[in-house]
Amino acid sequence: MTTVNFKGNPVAIKGALPSIGNQAPDFTFVKSDLSEGKLSDYKDMIKVIIAVPSLDTGVCNTETRRFNELLDNKEGVIGIVISKDLPFAMKRFCETEGVKNIVTASDFRYDDFSKQYNTEMTEGLLKGLSSRAVFVIDKNNSINFVELVAEVTTEPAYEKVLSAVDNLVAKNALA
Repeated sequence: MTTVNFKGNPVAIKGALPSIGNQAPDFTFVKSDLSEGKLSDYKDMIKVIIAVPSLDTGVCNTETRRFNELLDNKEGVIGIVISKDLPFAMKRFCETEGVKNIVTASDFRYDDFSKQYNTEMTEGLLKGLSSRAVFVIDKNNSINFVELVAEVTTEPAYEKVLSAVDNLVAKNALA
């Protein structure tokens, strides 16, 4: 079983995350207007999936704002932040924080993302929420980068995520 740490204590997650080179599983989520979206709605785009426990925490808040800045003006790239927060809370957060370059995706209705990507913590204080992970998926839905953040209370390696995104953008420009 795969584990992460929460404040230094090991916490099991549902299973192994999808691997680099695999096809990204499609999933259904709820948008801020309560309509449903799917990963497949963003075909022909590079997708950065940002899985977080809750936008109501400082680290998730910081991470989302940071990706909002980092992905701004990246041609053909969409950031999707996903958590089990209600769509209303996600919308309020984005409006308050000025987050405009990230799609909010609530996993509260179906747990589709957590089930498909195995990010759900299965024990501990945050049981039922997603662990912190980032996936970079190319326009053909092949997974090119995966980071399962070892300590839930820390941010991901932004520079590695951006490097994966920039490599895909450059590859697309040559195609």
